[in-house]
Amino acid sequence: MSKLGNLGARLHRGEVGYDFVGNRKIWYGISILITITAIVGLAVRGLNMGIEFEGGAVFTTPEKTAVSVAQAEKYAEEASGHDAIVQKLGNGSLRIQVAGIDTNEADKVSTQLAKDMGVNENDVTGELVGPSWGEQIAAKAWQGLGIFLVLVVIYLAIAFEWRMALAAFVALIHDITITVGIYALVGFEVTPGTVIGLLTILGYSLYDTVVVFDSLKEQTKDITKQTRWTYSDVANRSINSTLVRSVNTTVVALLPVAGLLFIGGGFLGAGMLNDISLSLFVGLAAGAYSSIFIATPLVADLKELEPRMKALKKRVLAKRAQAGAQGETAEAVADDEQFDDEPEDAAPAVVGPRNQPASRNRGRGRPSGKRR
Repeated sequence: MSKLGNLGARLHRGEVGYDFVGNRKIWYGISILITITAIVGLAVRGLNMGIEFEGGAVFTTPEKTAVSVAQAEKYAEEASGHDAIVQKLGNGSLRIQVAGIDTNEADKVSTQLAKDMGVNENDVTGELVGPSWGEQIAAKAWQGLGIFLVLVVIYLAIAFEWRMALAAFVALIHDITITVGIYALVGFEVTPGTVIGLLTILGYSLYDTVVVFDSLKEQTKDITKQTRWTYSDVANRSINSTLVRSVNTTVVALLPVAGLLFIGGGFLGAGMLNDISLSLFVGLAAGAYSSIFIATPLVADLKELEPRMKALKKRVLAKRAQAGAQGETAEAVADDEQFDDEPEDAAPAVVGPRNQPASRNRGRGRPSGKRR
């Protein structure tokens, strides 16, 4: 078995682990800092909306045009009186985008561009996009996003509970905010492809979150009938047991997207690939992060506000304090149970830096609960 596979098996059995939930304040702080940075970037720089949303014209020059990107941008701005965005395509031609011009202005700009660049006027093709079409696209995108979020909350509230639905909703908003903020900071153009990428990443983010929630739901059955672990302990185990799976899924998804972004959009000059690839790349990474570091710790916080979970935590901490005063180890605490009605299928142990108990059962990772 490979080292990664062996690590995954040990994480699943509870033999090793990291205290994600115990260190949740660190992750919350990091997320808040990143989110504030994204919001500031969005407020200060704003989004670079494409002509599909604002209206304008796109001109394409012949292949292997001798004019540089900087020169073409200068020519387009002088001819139109508006800001221009120029991209060099893979075949050597230039894609010149000018927002805020109508049909009459577009014809004049096309003629002037051909003259300035020293090419035949018929070789410069133009495409006009009206702003009303962009407004319809934006409205449909917001409508689709709203419907998606509502359905997600309803589904999770039914399949799990409202606390998990709320945590998943917060994680999704977290991912959207970061992705949109990155677009504002780097100045990438927002096109319909960007919207498609944004909606796609929400599905990936939700998938990782649901995997952890499903494990957590299974492992917290009858949790109040024992005094070994708190809800946070078991939540931490759920993250660790699915950690390798989440990482593998994210890496496999990021590799082709990275190819689109860095090779297709960077080396090959296919600038239009950046529209969708950046949103996918940032969103997938943010989704994996939020599923592990935000959603599940937030569920643990919400659950431990319940009176019965507060009482459970009080009993568990009291028992650990008593064992510590008697000089017993954490593993001894895990083997000594105060209550005789603890189920055979008790919640699994967690290994962490905060004296969390370790599992003595190496088979299924679930201790029997019997006194030895």
